[in-house]
Amino acid sequence: MDMALFDLDNTLLGGDSDYLWGEFLVRIGAVAAQTHRRENQRFLAQYQAGVLDVHEFLAFQLKPLAANDAATLHGWRDRFVRELIAPIVLSRGRELVEDHRRRNHCLAIVTSTNAFITRPIADLLGIEHLLATEPEFDGQRYTGKYLGEPCSGAGKVQWVNEWASRNGLSLADSWFYSDSYQDLPLLSLVEHPVAVDPDDKLRAHANLHGWPLMSLR
Repeated sequence: MDMALFDLDNTLLGGDSDYLWGEFLVRIGAVAAQTHRRENQRFLAQYQAGVLDVHEFLAFQLKPLAANDAATLHGWRDRFVRELIAPIVLSRGRELVEDHRRRNHCLAIVTSTNAFITRPIADLLGIEHLLATEPEFDGQRYTGKYLGEPCSGAGKVQWVNEWASRNGLSLADSWFYSDSYQDLPLLSLVEHPVAVDPDDKLRAHANLHGWPLMSLR
């Protein structure tokens, strides 16, 4: 079965769910506003510049999960998805997903944003398969740690290869849609890389290599 893989933030979404989750926590008073907002903006700038230390970022991003009980977190997350994410799901992104679904392709979101944040977003898009860094849960609480390799940059290749192998899938005739130069390792691996509303570096690379460009905005 052919695969259609989708980045999430600034690809199917008209914004960054990682960053917006941090802003949401500030808004509801769940974190120290000034410090958290400063760090949230610092990490976003690092990501955009291609110099993000993903391990440092995950320690920051997962800390609020460890500081609160699961029921509270899930309630916050429901509100977050309803208030901040549903309005930025791109209608043309939904159409793109549905086009691949009609062609009986196996659909998956492959995202750097952790699975606590992105699982309900994948559900909102009707996409069963989610490849995302998995926060550690001890059965009662999130620990603030994560399992395995972060699903970011070259790590996305490892996640996709392992998932495809487990499910008898092949990259031979697969698609990957992304806005970010950080996803170049996976974009370079699939047969049909597509740059979606790309950043400047990815746009230049796509033009150089004749990759298709598209906008979902």
